[in-house]
Amino acid sequence: MTTPALDPTAFAAMFPALASVSTPALEGYWTMANGYIAESFALTGDRLQLALNLMTAHLAQSFQIINGPSGNGAGGSTPGVVTGGSEGSVSASMAPPPTKSGWQYWLATTAYGQQLWALLQIRGAGGFYIGGSLERASFRKAGGVF
Repeated sequence: MTTPALDPTAFAAMFPALASVSTPALEGYWTMANGYIAESFALTGDRLQLALNLMTAHLAQSFQIINGPSGNGAGGSTPGVVTGGSEGSVSASMAPPPTKSGWQYWLATTAYGQQLWALLQIRGAGGFYIGGSLERASFRKAGGVF
């Protein structure tokens, strides 16, 4: 299976809020995205390209939240699901993970991650059957014997 390549122009058109991210940074996020997505989920073609683009966007936005848009460390935030806030004396409330796993919670911290999670739920599901007799994959063996 060949992994799709990053197309910075198409990426910027798809995610205009991240158009200011440099190409070297995008390439780094793309490499990380491949580590999370390419071999872990049974996606091919356009769906794999979309999943990699969404993971790259999620990583780029996560790093912007942490490091600030210019990458100078001025962001100082931790990605999380904000449930409330106030202006006087500055306070914010973060939600405890409303998800079943750390993976889901991490993806829920950006809109791109939420879109990726939805895609993976629809297209990445199914599982794999490894080894053994195919007859044992069902409730009964051939001939009706358990």
